[in-house]
Amino acid sequence: MRVHICAVGRLRSGPERALIDDYLTRFDRTGRALGLGPSNLLEVEDKKGGGMTAEAALLERALPTGAVIVALDERGKLLTSPQFSDRLAGWRDAARGDVAFVIGGADGLAPALRDRADFKLSFGAMVWPHMLARVMLAEQLYRAASILAGSPYHRV
Repeated sequence: MRVHICAVGRLRSGPERALIDDYLTRFDRTGRALGLGPSNLLEVEDKKGGGMTAEAALLERALPTGAVIVALDERGKLLTSPQFSDRLAGWRDAARGDVAFVIGGADGLAPALRDRADFKLSFGAMVWPHMLARVMLAEQLYRAASILAGSPYHRV
């Protein structure tokens, strides 16, 4: 199952980008034998300043056809890391070819896109900058693959 991170804004080189690249590389390596991956980071940018609606249109175009859409949103469901890994495995086992995690811009996701999501995931009640949300998601993807592989990376 291919994993896509579709996010508003472009990350330049720096510590956040290095962390995302590192965790996604680890995820791809660990997940390959488990039927997870490859991962893909798709960044969109609204250069015309159209706000959430324009960003949502760009994100919609980046979504693979038939993908499970997961909106990152503070109103979403809180999962433990093992629950998140089970959710990924469930989509994989249901023969879903793609899962797309959608991260909005500074104002979040347009309600229509958020409502269209198959699942809404929260990293807590606090709002996180989109750069850090990407890092946290990349790490949790790697952690999920590690849990499914029986690796000691995730300690209970």
